[in-house]
Amino acid sequence: MPHSERHKTHRIGWLRAAVLGANDGIVSTASLVLGVAAAGANTASIMIAGVAGLVAGAMSMAAGEYVSVSSQADTERADLDRERKELAAHPKQEQKEMTDIYIGRGLDAALASKVATQLMAHDALGAHGRDELGISGKSAARPVQAALASAVTFSVGAVLPLLVVLAAPASVLMWAVSGSSLLFLALLGALAAQVGGAPVLTATARVTFWGALAMALTAGVGALFGVAA
Repeated sequence: MPHSERHKTHRIGWLRAAVLGANDGIVSTASLVLGVAAAGANTASIMIAGVAGLVAGAMSMAAGEYVSVSSQADTERADLDRERKELAAHPKQEQKEMTDIYIGRGLDAALASKVATQLMAHDALGAHGRDELGISGKSAARPVQAALASAVTFSVGAVLPLLVVLAAPASVLMWAVSGSSLLFLALLGALAAQVGGAPVLTATARVTFWGALAMALTAGVGALFGVAA
């Protein structure tokens, strides 16, 4: 009977960017809203600040992810180019290097040499990239994908607190934004854990705790400056 395994590592790249974007969207926008509200601003001013934060945050996330992941991609390409030159100049030394890697992973010398020979005959650069450098097709850097995922999910996350601002009465606005944002963060943590195959409770608690801390600190700053004004 066929044995089927479903692993989640192929989702690491876009899942990391998506979770980071949505989490930042909720936390930064809710924190901004709470800070401005605590300073005594009216609903219109709060919405203007929130929308500005959404636009600036989405662009910043996209640019930051693109630059960061592009740097990773540049490093990967440079390492592969260097490895390609070494394979052309010193094939025997490179094969011994692969043999030593497999011996270190538990194969005996004869089998390690045979595995290294066959893998290098099939795709020498791919074998070295995967087993020596840790670069594979599943984990390779994808700057555009990461940038788009971050920008879109940040925007989605940022919209949620703003919808609460529009719907909640001014008298309970701060409680409504903080409470709903914590709920959104808990749902995000649970969803991300489910998609990535991680423990749901741990992920939910982690996301919610740091979001609550960020909102509390920003609200405190807003209240401090509002009183000072």
